[in-house]
Amino acid sequence: MDLVRPLALAGITCVVVAREGDPHRYSRYAAASLDWVDHWTQQGALVERLMRFAASQPAPPALFYQSTGDLLTVSRHRERLREAFRFVIAPARLVEELTDKSLFQRLAERLGLPVPPTRHLRPTSDPGGWDVDVRFPVVVKPVTRQYERWTKVESDAKALRVDSKEALRELWPRLATADVEVLAQELIVGPESRIESYHTYVDEIGRVVAEFTGRKIRTRPAEFGYSTAVTLTEAPDVVATGRDVVRRLGLTGVAKLDFKRASNGELFLLEVNPRFTLWHHPAALAGLNIPAIVFADLTDGQRPPATGARPGVRWCDLWEDAAAARAVGSLGPRWVLSALSCEAKSGFSWDDPMPFVRGVAVPRLRARARRRLSRHLGIGRPTPAASR
Repeated sequence: MDLVRPLALAGITCVVVAREGDPHRYSRYAAASLDWVDHWTQQGALVERLMRFAASQPAPPALFYQSTGDLLTVSRHRERLREAFRFVIAPARLVEELTDKSLFQRLAERLGLPVPPTRHLRPTSDPGGWDVDVRFPVVVKPVTRQYERWTKVESDAKALRVDSKEALRELWPRLATADVEVLAQELIVGPESRIESYHTYVDEIGRVVAEFTGRKIRTRPAEFGYSTAVTLTEAPDVVATGRDVVRRLGLTGVAKLDFKRASNGELFLLEVNPRFTLWHHPAALAGLNIPAIVFADLTDGQRPPATGARPGVRWCDLWEDAAAARAVGSLGPRWVLSALSCEAKSGFSWDDPMPFVRGVAVPRLRARARRRLSRHLGIGRPTPAASR
């Protein structure tokens, strides 16, 4: 919905690719939906489904992608998809280097980008690989965003903090069992609210068409979690550093660059995501609608004004942010007022409420009711013998 919404604000109706029950299936701005196909294991089938749809259209549709799996599908099948779609995307080799954290680390070191010291670890094939020459504490995170394996190690957060070499040695068997390759990166100390981002759209000749900056407010979980509340900012040093990184990479298309600000103000580059993101929703409400600008370029239309995004505009995921606030003891009247005044609410707007109602609230309330009923009836409780 955070991609459907900015397009809707520009009067652009979408056809969405979605799982059964996904919120954006219920949007009034979704003219139709295509059944989702796994973008990691069935990329070819997904491409064929898209091609069949495009063949039924009077003109080549504009294609947008938001997740890493979607990005890789479009990138790896770009020649086939260009027969029927119009889209912007970074160069193919660069996409692969940016989505694989080990390749990105080597690229960053070669180009002199401001990344923290990092080591690539292979627990399954290297039993003694935990003995690394990095300064602890470190952040341990999976090399790619295929989190099915990572959830066997950590079910909630995107990464783990490891405070010592001994702690990494103790973690090693879990990593090996999960058969996951990871990076150990020196930790930039500080809360997730110190993660700031640079967002840009660079056209095919390398010209920066639009840009803005932002900062995380809250994540779930509180450390290494997924964003639940963010705000747009006005950070000249983030813009300057972001532009420099984009220039060195030779990046075109859309991208989000995540930095973490150290206690001395220095910015460290964490990752580069060359795809559309949730941030385009609050930016559109703040006066800079990058998806609409891209659509105009793809369809030879008139670009909306590429003015700066107004700082202070906020985005939140109501359901997830309530849980994140509860976890840190800040769920109360102040949070309610903040959430109600938040300009961009993920999946919810008064003129398009069904994605939140049918796709978020109703399924979660039903799941909660089932859990309570199970507890009441004693379903799933261990017998006394089993509990011993």
